Amino acid sequence: MKRDRGQAVKADISTWRGSLPGLMVIVAVMMARLTGALQFLELVAFDRFLLLRPPEPMDERIAIVGITEEDIQRAKTYPIPDRDIADLLKRLQADQPIAIGLDIVRDIPVEPGHAELTSVFRSTKNAIGVEIALPDRSGFIVAPPPALPPEQIGFADFVFDADGYQRRSLLGSGAHNPQQEYRFSLAIRLAERYLATRRIKLGNGIRDQEAMRFGSIELTRMQPNSGGYVGADAGGNQILLNVRSGPKPFRVISIAQIKGGKVKPEWIRGKIVLIGMMSFSAKDLASSGAIAGINPGRIYGVEIQAHATSQIISAVLDRRPLLQVWGDGWETLWIAVWGLLGMSLGRFLRSPWKILLGFLVASISPIAICYGLILLGWWVPIVPVLLVLVLNGAGLMAALFYRHEQELRLRLEERQFAIEQTFNAIHSGPLQTLVGILRNAQGEATPSPFLPDLQRLSHELRAVYGSVQRDAIADEPHLRMGSAIELALQAPLHELLYKVYSNALEQELPYLQTIKFKIVQFDPLNTSHLRLEHKRGLCRFLEEALCNVGKHAIATTRLTVICTQEGDLQVIRVADNGKGKLSDAEATIPDLNANIQSSGLGTQLAKNLAKQLGGTFRRYQNVPRGMVCELTWSAKRRWFW
Repeated sequence: MKRDRGQAVKADISTWRGSLPGLMVIVAVMMARLTGALQFLELVAFDRFLLLRPPEPMDERIAIVGITEEDIQRAKTYPIPDRDIADLLKRLQADQPIAIGLDIVRDIPVEPGHAELTSVFRSTKNAIGVEIALPDRSGFIVAPPPALPPEQIGFADFVFDADGYQRRSLLGSGAHNPQQEYRFSLAIRLAERYLATRRIKLGNGIRDQEAMRFGSIELTRMQPNSGGYVGADAGGNQILLNVRSGPKPFRVISIAQIKGGKVKPEWIRGKIVLIGMMSFSAKDLASSGAIAGINPGRIYGVEIQAHATSQIISAVLDRRPLLQVWGDGWETLWIAVWGLLGMSLGRFLRSPWKILLGFLVASISPIAICYGLILLGWWVPIVPVLLVLVLNGAGLMAALFYRHEQELRLRLEERQFAIEQTFNAIHSGPLQTLVGILRNAQGEATPSPFLPDLQRLSHELRAVYGSVQRDAIADEPHLRMGSAIELALQAPLHELLYKVYSNALEQELPYLQTIKFKIVQFDPLNTSHLRLEHKRGLCRFLEEALCNVGKHAIATTRLTVICTQEGDLQVIRVADNGKGKLSDAEATIPDLNANIQSSGLGTQLAKNLAKQLGGTFRRYQNVPRGMVCELTWSAKRRWFW
C-alpha cells in the first residue's frame, strides 16, 4: 500500500512537471504586465479597437468653426487678429447658440480690434475662453482672456501618454495655479451649460465622491492602473477618452461660409459651437490613434475638444457608454483563465492539426470578446491574453510534434519486436528441426541429395528475416492499422486485456502447462485519456509478460494477473512463482541469431509505454519465489495528453 501511495505521488509530480512550463509562462506574462513592459502594446491595441468600431452618426449638437490657412492669409496677421474673432462671435451669437467655446488663447492683445473683442467678451454671457493651466517644461502657463469672468473660463490642457497620443480627458484640476483654485476644462464648461438647459446640473459622484456627475451619470475617474496603463499619472480628475467613431463625427464650418451666409441657422441655434485653429501652420495639433483622419494619428486640437465635450453630453442624454475597466483581480483572473485554456487544449484534442486549429480559434475568441466589450464601453486587456496563448501554444505544439515522432518511433520498435518474435518462433521450431536434419545429413558417409536444398532453405529463411526487417523500417511512415483492428480497440480496455490473457494461455509454451492455480482480476479502467496506440501498447505489454512466464518461469505453479485501479493509479501486474532461470537443456540449444535481444527490446518498449503514460514500469522478485512484471500509470488526465 505504501508503494502504491508513493507511485501515486510520483504520478502527481509528473503531472505538475508537465504543467509547470505553461504556468511559468502565465506568471512571466503577468510579471511583464505589472512592470509596464506590455503597456505600449496594450495602448496600441486599445486605439485599434476604438478605430475599428462601426461609424456613429454625426453629433448635431456640436459644430466646429475652423480657422483655416486661407482665413489666416486673408487676415494678413498670424494667426488671426482680435477684430476677426470679435466679428465671428457677433455673427454666431445672432443665431443663438447655447455656448460658444473659443479654443484660441487670448491672454494678450492681437491688434487690430482688441478693444472690440474685449467689449464682445463682456456682453457675451455664453462665451467660454481658454487658458493653459498646466505649466510647460519651463514652468509657464497661459492666462485666460482678462475680460471673461472665472465661470466663463475652461482650461484646454490634455494629458499625453509616453507615445505622445491623447487617450485621456482631464476634466478638472486644483493644482498648478497660485490661488490653488479648482479649475474646470473647456469640455466640462461647455457640457455644463448645455445640460443646464435640460435641468441637469453638475455635482459630485455618489460611488466616488471625487468624481463628477451629471444627473445619474457618474464620470468614472481613471486610476493609475486602469486598463492597459501601469503606474500612469492619474492626477486631477481624468476619464478615458471615448472618441466618436466615423469619418464625420461633427459638422465643420468655415469662416468663409459664415461670412457668405451659407450657414443654416439650425446648425447653430441651440447648439455648442467650438472655434479653433484648423491650420497646420498654427500647430494646434493633437495625436490620436483612435480617430481616422487625412493624416493618420494627427488631428486638430479643437476636434479633440469636440470629442471630449460630445462624450459627456452623449453619456448623459443618449446613454452612450463611458469607458470602464475591470478591477485588477478580475483582469488577473481573465489572463489566467486564457492561459489555462491554452495549456488544456492538448487534453481534449488528439491530433496536432486539430490542436493548431483549436489555438487559432482560441486566439480569435479573446480578440472578438474584447472588441465586443469595447463596443459596450469596457476596456479589457488583450495583449497578455494573446501572449499566454501563443507562447503556451508554441510550446505545446512543439511537445505534440515531439510526442508524435516518439510514437512513430515506438510503433517502429513494436513492429520490429513483432518481426523478431516471429523469427524467434521459427528459430525455436522449424529452424531448429532444420538444423538437426542438416547436422545428421552432413554426418552421413554418403551425402544426401537433398543437402544443397536444405542448406539453401536455411539461408532463405534467414534472408526472409532480413528483408522483412528492412521493409519494416522503410514502410514505417505509411504504417497504419487496419480498420477492423482499430474498431476492435474501441472495446473497453479490461475486456481487451482479458482476451489477450485468454489467447496467451492457449499458446503451447512449456511453463504455462505447469500452472495449477490462477488468480485473475480484470476491473474496468479509466481510458478517457488513452489513445488507440496506448491501448494497443497495453495489450502487447500483457501478452509479452504472459509469454515471458511461459518461456522462462521454470516449474511455475501459480499465476497472478491483476488489471485494476489502486488508489489514483491503474495497474497491470503479472506475477509467477517459477525459478526464473533457463534449464541446462535449454541453454544447449544453439543460437542461430545471436544478435537478436528480444527480451531487452521488450523491456525498452515497456519503458517507452510507461513514459508516454506518465507511469512506471518495474520488474522485480516475487516473494518467496518468482518474478513480478508491473506497469502503473495515473488514472487522472494529464495536461499535455
